[in-house]
This record gives sequence, C-alpha cells and structure tokens, in this order.
Amino acid sequence: MEIRHLITFQTIVEAGSYTRAALKLGYTQSTITSHIQALEHEIGGELFSYVKRKLKLTHLGRELIPLAEDLLSTHDQIKNMRSSQEVKGVLRVAAPESLTISRLSPIIREYSLKYPDVKLILTNGTCGQNQVDLISGRVDVALMVYPELKLEKCTHYVLSEEKIVLVSSNDGPDHFDENKIDTTNQFFITNEEGCSYRTMFEKHLIKHGIHHFQTMELWSIEAIKQTVMSGIGFSVLPYITVKEEVENGKLKILGHSETLDPIYSHLLVKKKKWMTPSVAVFVELVLNSFSENAYLNTKSLK
Repeated sequence: MEIRHLITFQTIVEAGSYTRAALKLGYTQSTITSHIQALEHEIGGELFSYVKRKLKLTHLGRELIPLAEDLLSTHDQIKNMRSSQEVKGVLRVAAPESLTISRLSPIIREYSLKYPDVKLILTNGTCGQNQVDLISGRVDVALMVYPELKLEKCTHYVLSEEKIVLVSSNDGPDHFDENKIDTTNQFFITNEEGCSYRTMFEKHLIKHGIHHFQTMELWSIEAIKQTVMSGIGFSVLPYITVKEEVENGKLKILGHSETLDPIYSHLLVKKKKWMTPSVAVFVELVLNSFSENAYLNTKSLK
C-alpha cells in the first residue's frame, strides 16, 4: 500500500469518476485503475461498484474514507515538520450560513491579512453535516449553532448563547400563540431540514399538537428575511442575523409565552496530538473575537 494509492482513492471520491480523477492527477486511466486494484488487493475487497452505470462506494470504500483522510493528513504533517511553526498551507472551515454572515466576516478578513500564505476554504452546510465533515477529515474546523453538545472525538469550545427569535413583517401580529395559529394561511418560512433551530421549533410545535404546518423552504437567510418582510409568514432565526432589520423597523420580533430551548454557537476541532499552526491561530482568533463581542455586549447593557 502506497500513499499515492490513497491519494488516488480520495481523488476519485471527490471527483466522482476514474476519468475526472485521472485528469486531476495527471495520470492515465489505466494507472488510476492499477492504484485502486492494488488497494483492493491489500484490503481484501472492492472499494467501488457501478450501479446503473454510476460509480458508487461500497461499504468497504465508505469505511476507508475517514481512515485514508487521517493517514494523508498525518503524511502532510510529516512532510511539513521542518516548517511546522510557519502558518501556511490550506485551512478548511465549515460553518452554518447564520454564523458566516453574522460573525465570521471580520475574523476571516483579519486571518487573511495576517496569514496570506494560507489558502482558506470556507463551506456552508447544516450543523450536522459540518460535524460529519470534521470527523471524516474533510474540514479542519467546524462551527455550529446547536443545543449543548457532548463530543468525544472533538476538542469543543462553547462560544456564546445565540438568542433565537420569532420574526414577522412589521405589520404582522405582535404575539405568537400556538392555540390560535392559522396553519393554512401562515407560512413557516425556514431553511433546509437539519438546521438546529428549525428542528428545535418544529419539536416545539409538535409538543403543542401542531403536526401539520405550511412550510416554505428557502435557500438563504437573506431570502427568508425578504419573504417574511412581504407579510406571508414568520420565521425562527438567530437574533444576530435579523438585528439590523429589527432595529430599522423592517422586521418585528413576535412575543412568545414560552421560553425556547437554548441554542449555542460552538467551535469544533478534531482531537489530534498535534494541531497545525494554521488551525491553532484560527481557533485563537475565533475565541478572541467572541470574547471581545461578549465583553462589548455586556458593557452596552450597563
């Protein structure tokens, strides 16, 4: 088993085919095939199969992904041991859209200015997907907006509590009442399934016997806000994402008789014996930024 065989396997998984992997790596397709055959011989089973002419991972292939990613990550660390104190390379960060638009922009700007030799790749996904990507090794750092977490495989930092609010258009009702809600004409305007605060609110509705609700799924928080402003429904969002619109009178926070379950912003890093400098300084910047914001918010309340 050679490192290049694992690189080939990982590239096929990312590219989706032998042909695209060969183009990306600069190999012939026969070389790609021989690499996979060598891996399969060493492991003792097939890594890929074709289902209706589409390349699919086998169960063995899926099991190999996190192991290969860990091994290749370790290989990169060994190669870079001489320059282990230099902040360079690639940093892959996964974050939900809510934190990206409300918290991360100044952090990313400062990071990019301080460490121009690092290529920062930011992806947006649901909090659950971000955690999966971290554990599997596809990203180096994951941020989440989620209830309390207990994780064994990650170094975990609770950054702050995120106030979750119900919002409607400025000419909408002042109060949200589960017993009087119009489930046929009022849309619950939200993002995709898997979003933590959407899940939390849907559980809240079910607890009150509301099992069917008109739901409109939109692709971004900005689209959700604009649609709510039009007056056809309400949404449930972190306050930090609607703060400007509420203060400008474009959206209104709905009063609510019950306290919703608390949600927190989290920073996760996979547990390793050695943290790369690019990850370490990013974590430090995030922790410092949230700490400063908490101090400023406390000061403004005095």
